[in-house]
This record gives sequence, C-alpha cells and structure tokens, in this order.
Amino acid sequence: MVLKEQHCQPQQGPALDPAQTGALLAQAPGWTVVAGSTIEREFSFPDFHRTMAFVNAVAWIAHVQDHHPELRVSYTRCTVRYTTHSVNGLSINDFICAAQVDALLP
Repeated sequence: MVLKEQHCQPQQGPALDPAQTGALLAQAPGWTVVAGSTIEREFSFPDFHRTMAFVNAVAWIAHVQDHHPELRVSYTRCTVRYTTHSVNGLSINDFICAAQVDALLP
C-alpha cells in the first residue's frame, strides 16, 4: 500500500494501536508521534513566499481528502499536525495525508 496514492475514508471505531502506528510511522520519515494521538512534522523554507506556497498546497490536500491538519506557520517554517477526532487518536487518514504532504517536496 503506497500511502500517498490512497484516498481518505470516513473513520469510525478505535484509533490505531501502537503496533499499527509504528508500522505506518516507518513509512513516514520525519514525522513523530506526539502524545500518542497526533503526528507532526516541521518543514523549513528559505522565505515567507515559499512557506505560504507550501501552506496553500497543504490546504488543497486537506480539501481534496476532507481531512484537515493543524498548521503553525511562521516566516520560514510550518509545522503540520494530524489527528483524527472521530476516533480520538490516529487513523490511516493521518498517514495518508502526511505522505501526500511529503510528496510536495523534492
């Protein structure tokens, strides 16, 4: 299963367990688990224009996938965080979107 080629589906039921999370995290280099229920990664850019271009591309992914991250944006950095509120933790959708965000970069 290539994560970046998947499409998010409505999630119900339990969140991913630690073994499932670990297996998916292995496919998402640079992402870390925060508090057991969120994945996050910080991206750096040379200037504000490129940071905002990245933010807009992430917004497009969120729109297409109907799965929305939390973003922290500054002049040359953007931190992206995913969690699935409907399962009160992590789901496959978080990792699908993380892989698609990673695919934005060379």
